Amino acid sequence: MSESEHSTLGVTGMTCAACSNRIEKVLNKMDGVEAKVNLTTEKASVDYDPSEASVDDISAKIEKLGYGVQTEKAEFDVFGMTCAACSNRIEKVLNKQSGIKLANVNLATESAAVEYNPGMMEEADIVGRIQKLGYDAKVKAEQEDKQTQKEKQIQQMKTKLAISALLSVPLLMTMFDHLFGVNMPGILMNPWFQFALATPIQFVIGWQFYVGAYKNLRNGGANMDVLVALGTSAAYFYSLYEALRTIGNPGYMPHLYFETSAIIITLILFGKYLEINAKSKTTVALSKLLDLQAKQARVIRNDDELMIPIEEVAVGDRLVVKPGEKFPVDGTVVKGKTSVDESMITGESIPVEKDAHSDIIGSTINKNGTVEMEATKVGKDTALASIVKAVEDAQGSKAPIQRLADVISGYFVPIVVGIAIMTFIGWIAFVQPGSFEPALVASIAVLVIACPCALGLATPTSIMVGTGKSAETGILFKGGEHLERTHQLDAVILDKTGTITKGKPEVTDFNGDSETLKLLASAEKGSEHPLAEAIVAYTTEQDITATDADSFEAIPGRGIKATISGKQVLIGTRKLMIEHDVAISDAEDDMAAYETDGKTAMLIAVNGEYRCIVAVADTIKETAIEAISQLHEQGLETIMLTGDNERTAQAIARQVGIDQVIAQVLPEEKADKVKEIQLQGKKAAMVGDGINDAPALAVADIGIAIGTGTEVAIEAADVTILGGELLLIPKAIGISKVTIKNIRQNLFWAFAYNSAGIPIAAVGLLAPWIAGGAMALSSVSVVSNSLRLKRVKI
Repeated sequence: MSESEHSTLGVTGMTCAACSNRIEKVLNKMDGVEAKVNLTTEKASVDYDPSEASVDDISAKIEKLGYGVQTEKAEFDVFGMTCAACSNRIEKVLNKQSGIKLANVNLATESAAVEYNPGMMEEADIVGRIQKLGYDAKVKAEQEDKQTQKEKQIQQMKTKLAISALLSVPLLMTMFDHLFGVNMPGILMNPWFQFALATPIQFVIGWQFYVGAYKNLRNGGANMDVLVALGTSAAYFYSLYEALRTIGNPGYMPHLYFETSAIIITLILFGKYLEINAKSKTTVALSKLLDLQAKQARVIRNDDELMIPIEEVAVGDRLVVKPGEKFPVDGTVVKGKTSVDESMITGESIPVEKDAHSDIIGSTINKNGTVEMEATKVGKDTALASIVKAVEDAQGSKAPIQRLADVISGYFVPIVVGIAIMTFIGWIAFVQPGSFEPALVASIAVLVIACPCALGLATPTSIMVGTGKSAETGILFKGGEHLERTHQLDAVILDKTGTITKGKPEVTDFNGDSETLKLLASAEKGSEHPLAEAIVAYTTEQDITATDADSFEAIPGRGIKATISGKQVLIGTRKLMIEHDVAISDAEDDMAAYETDGKTAMLIAVNGEYRCIVAVADTIKETAIEAISQLHEQGLETIMLTGDNERTAQAIARQVGIDQVIAQVLPEEKADKVKEIQLQGKKAAMVGDGINDAPALAVADIGIAIGTGTEVAIEAADVTILGGELLLIPKAIGISKVTIKNIRQNLFWAFAYNSAGIPIAAVGLLAPWIAGGAMALSSVSVVSNSLRLKRVKI
């Protein structure tokens, strides 16, 4: 597809894997459309060619299949309208906007009610569209959020379940008569009393199964609703037939199964209620991320400070943030100085110092100083919004391991119906020839015990919990396929600068006195070289006050020459010293030792006499050694890939325990080196942070970007490690391993349940109501097993 666009649609009405597979199959048959439908998140992730299809076409196709496309409603206060032409213009433009289903603008109330697709736009986009027309708008305060809607849905199901259970209890008591011969009150055994209790359960509470079955069958598909509707209808209508036979024949003893149909529906509703509750817990990580966002911002307007909703902050706004408050959006400090707690975004527990021109990440916490900042990114463009989007995308994607379950689920229901028909024929023809009831009961049990839901939920629930847990830890997987492939790795390739090392030179050694240190500080004060910056930072930490040099000269490739308080100071290489006739034989051993350790050693001479050495190096990150050790414990080979010289690279590798070093590699050669490692039959991950790492990240089996690096590297990667914490690399691999193990457990038990349950039901060893309960709880067990991932320690 050329220039494809992406949209995420909420889909309502799916009850099992057969539903999601059916929608996905039909959408993928549309020209220019590639779709993935996730039962657990109830979303369709769609890439489409706008020249061949539109979101409206895709929505219409979903609705034609008998499902709904989820929309959200928002109300806006609109300012600046003066006549009907204004309201009509806004309404007309909004209704033409892709992603808006319906917009009504009311001039009298100065408001707009908009129904829109949340996968295509946000409330801020609608406000922006109105503002482009020359008006202003803001979201009305009373908005029912998604969590409230989910709670409302759960409450409605709880009410239906309570009514169904209340009506089912008397019918359940009749089973004691069937099973144990316990005498029950006559009213309970009356067929018309049972009919009165079972009918509302069958056709009011259970109407959703008929609707779902009809929609699926009408479109050539079949799902769990078909099985439930067939099984309960068979029991209900056979019981009704038996009840009708008592009319005019008071001595006839009817064989009733009203309790079977009613209890099956009640148990399935109970299972669905537990499932929805459990599924809501799988998204708790996403809710926590969303809760990090500030709700209001203090903005400067006309020299006044005003508190406004976060949605109304615009790029370029000047904001004031006081100690203890969250920074509302991404931006840049323009006035003031403070320290910022960025741990919720980067995982780094130590506050970061910020002053003028420092970048600010939205939702981080201002610790101790009032600052003014300029908003540079708002709404869906902020760092936090990008993280939330990445988690949503990962939770909505499919892992390759799910394909088998999808294929089986697509054929599952027709096969089960076939088995139920054969079971009925087998019983009535061979097991108990001519006996209708045993054949009916066995076939109903087969229909009810089988459920594709457990298969459909096995993978996505684990993926949701796994990606959510990793996001809380500071690891962002871009999709389920990356989460799955990560556990297959054989080798981890790491860039050196900025990945294993801090990417910033630091003074590691100085063997001179305080006088020389002051001369060193004063001489390097005038240099802009990165090594000079490291020396100045070091001398500042040592409370050395530098003085201005009388003269300063930078000698390319050699070092610097300066005159300070009448003293000539030389700082640099051996060549610089030799050219100025400085004897350095006493320094050779120390120089060699520093250079063997991969450090840049500089000689210092004062008035033609050698004084001491200062050594500078790009130091390794504090957790690098432990991270490499953990990768080794996981059975992974570690490889350093760097453009630095062999000696420095080997020195760093020795310090951290890297297995293999590939040094002096040009940026454009990095991807080729990764391919060479892959040709050795190894599944390799590449870890990097720079623009020059992007090609290698893209070609690796798994690209892991350090979150403190460039946006290009992060975009090219499959996994992003927030904050540059190397220990998160083995954690990412660990999360992948436990998640895949969890998925395999789910799939095993889902397959085992159906493989064992259907034959047991077919031979008549399972009462239909027990089958219904087992079916309902199978899905709950799968989701519950997935939720165990939240408690796993990595």
